[in-house]
Amino acid sequence: MSQSRVRKRKQKSRKILRIALLVAILTFLGAGGVLSYFVITLSDVAANSQEELDRGEKSEKREEVVDPGQDNISVLFLGVDDRDGDLRGRTDAMLLGTFNRQDSSIKILSIPRDTLVTIPGRANQDKINHAHAFGGLDLTVDTVEHFLEVPVDYYVNVNFTAFMEIVDALGGVELDVPFTFTEQDSSGRHGAITLHEGTHVLNGEEALAFVRMRKNDPTGDIGRGQRQQQLIEAILKKGASLSSITSYNSLLDSVDDHMTTNLSFSNMVAFHSYITSLNDIEMVNFEGTDTRMNGVYYYEVTETSRANTVLALQRHLGLIEPKEEETAY
Repeated sequence: MSQSRVRKRKQKSRKILRIALLVAILTFLGAGGVLSYFVITLSDVAANSQEELDRGEKSEKREEVVDPGQDNISVLFLGVDDRDGDLRGRTDAMLLGTFNRQDSSIKILSIPRDTLVTIPGRANQDKINHAHAFGGLDLTVDTVEHFLEVPVDYYVNVNFTAFMEIVDALGGVELDVPFTFTEQDSSGRHGAITLHEGTHVLNGEEALAFVRMRKNDPTGDIGRGQRQQQLIEAILKKGASLSSITSYNSLLDSVDDHMTTNLSFSNMVAFHSYITSLNDIEMVNFEGTDTRMNGVYYYEVTETSRANTVLALQRHLGLIEPKEEETAY
């Protein structure tokens, strides 16, 4: 991350950041009603909060800048293990959402954090989540674009404090716990949280344990990715039911200093009509194998799975015509 961007962020007022992040959360969660009030009254202030990537507005894989109000777009959601509060640690959660306006659908791809990839500018292949530590958001976006062969138009970068507080602001979310397990809490106390198999309404701490647990899951990172997808879907559905200013204020507090995004205010507003008319959310997962190199664990996505996923995402974004699709073998 460039020093100029760090200075720019520090110079922004807390009020501007909080307002803009509120609008971002409301837009992604599909909240209606009172949102219009915030859009009209806070637009001038919130418009100043955008955090651009070094590349600027346009992905190198695009011929021109896309408009969320008219075009199919992609958003990279990053959950950062942020112990120092600077949103610059390794990514513990990585999901790419593609939004198709024609059929009002979303595909959410879970990218396991240990996925073996080529990180641009690095001599050797490495885990995809290391890109954030090596080069911040810019290198992370470049790595995902290189791996998936699709543009990453926007990013939303949050730490796990935001996840917890958003869930609490929503009054908890309903999640399907696949099996009983015990996990540490956000303070690192081992065995502090026990979740029992079945469908339960979880609070923020419990939801964080739900998406972070990996060692007790027989499917490892894949299982964790599926639970992260389940949480995103639950937040989308629960958020769509919000109707009070009190709930919005709680969401505002939940993202204070815990999130950055390159979505501009006008981008955020454009999502409102899209989310409220959403017809379908599809969860997408890779197939791959566990492998070790020099004693280090990696998840190696099969080339067939990667190629088929690339085609599916390209089609969903309208980058290729249906007749161009072929099944990879």
